[in-house]
Amino acid sequence: MLPPKKPRAVSPPVLILKPMSQQNSSHDAALWAAPVAANPLEATVALPGSKSLTNRELVLSALASEPTLLLAPLHSRDSTLMIEALRSLGTVIEQGPTGDLLVSPKPLRGPATIDCGLAGTVMRFVPPLAALADGEVRFDGDAAARRRPMHTTIDSIRALGVNVTDGDTPGSLPFTLNGTGSVRGGELTIDASASSQFVSGLLLSAARFEQGLTLRHEGDHLPSLPHIEMTLDTLAKRGVRVSNPEPTIWRVEPGPIAGGTVAIEPDLSNAGPFLAAAMVVGGSVTIPGWPVTTTQVGDEFDGILQQMGASIVRDERGLTITGTGTVHGIEIDLSIGGELAPVVAALAAIADSPSKIWGIAHLRGHETDRLAALATEINRIGGLCRETADGLEIDPSPNLHSAVWHSYEDHRMATAGAIIGLRVPGIEVENIQTTAKTMPEFAAMWTRMVGAN
Repeated sequence: MLPPKKPRAVSPPVLILKPMSQQNSSHDAALWAAPVAANPLEATVALPGSKSLTNRELVLSALASEPTLLLAPLHSRDSTLMIEALRSLGTVIEQGPTGDLLVSPKPLRGPATIDCGLAGTVMRFVPPLAALADGEVRFDGDAAARRRPMHTTIDSIRALGVNVTDGDTPGSLPFTLNGTGSVRGGELTIDASASSQFVSGLLLSAARFEQGLTLRHEGDHLPSLPHIEMTLDTLAKRGVRVSNPEPTIWRVEPGPIAGGTVAIEPDLSNAGPFLAAAMVVGGSVTIPGWPVTTTQVGDEFDGILQQMGASIVRDERGLTITGTGTVHGIEIDLSIGGELAPVVAALAAIADSPSKIWGIAHLRGHETDRLAALATEINRIGGLCRETADGLEIDPSPNLHSAVWHSYEDHRMATAGAIIGLRVPGIEVENIQTTAKTMPEFAAMWTRMVGAN
């Protein structure tokens, strides 16, 4: 059980960090020297919009019956890939001077080629939408994306009556679908054990299916349930009739999807490294605009980091975390949100007691095998980390030392290295620019936060 989220008094932060333009950030070098913090932090960090919400709302906006204005959306590689995917299918998307996006839905059509990059939301959310297009649509992505599981999406689209042609490796990128402009829908059973994105991708487009969709999951487990709850919430707020009659059954009724104006919340998962910094270094960090209620799994950092030694208060400023520089180990099931695991593992590597994290076997199919990557990199710097069947065990080590921290083209691996680098001199993060996937200005914001103190 997570501890109650009780307000506690802290001193107000004085440094306000806001994202700079990407061209002013320090991403150019192959190795990025992670800054070591010499003094306690006292900062406010304004974060960009949620990637999970931005890409869900972009899909719904493309399927809506009227234009949608998205306020404060994320601008990153993942969101750009989603925007370009929707544009290639006919959607008109215009960016305003402040970064807001006006999305005007148009008839979906091919031929089109979709570059998924390494974005799971693009490779799993766009194919069901593209099945509604008239014409041929080809999907491909980065080399690492071709290793990510896609068979559930491909098999689902075939089961819905859409022709799909495999590439070199069945069940993976690249593949091509040929839509006729409509999808019958009805009932569908899938195994979403590898990713909740398989469920969300189908639900997001289901209101446009002729019969809607009754979707059933049958498998060993279902990871990241909060992400499915987020999908249901975004649909309901658009006027779509959705229900969840049983824990692994979802029903979306056919009907229109409303447009209007939608404000995107700050990305709470991307808040994790900045919150962790206050624990490693000591002092306080405030994240403004932290929502009172949210479906974002990053909200769980509140209770998790309290267990690891932080004090947290929520008030009109947002969420403020205060740390002492001492981090405690934790035993926790992170099946609700595996994306939190790299931050927790980085903190566990410098904790004063052992940690055990489980329920995250599905992380082996993310941007990289995150369990193997975290264990390898923690051990590379002198840590004590063991992989288990579905998680990690991490013991305190007095021998942490300088080394290159490899990112594996994974933005959350890169930020984990930055966290450890606050305590361990000489950590050099390889390919820090991979953070552009969800936060292009991470390196600049991080360096300014540490250097200003």
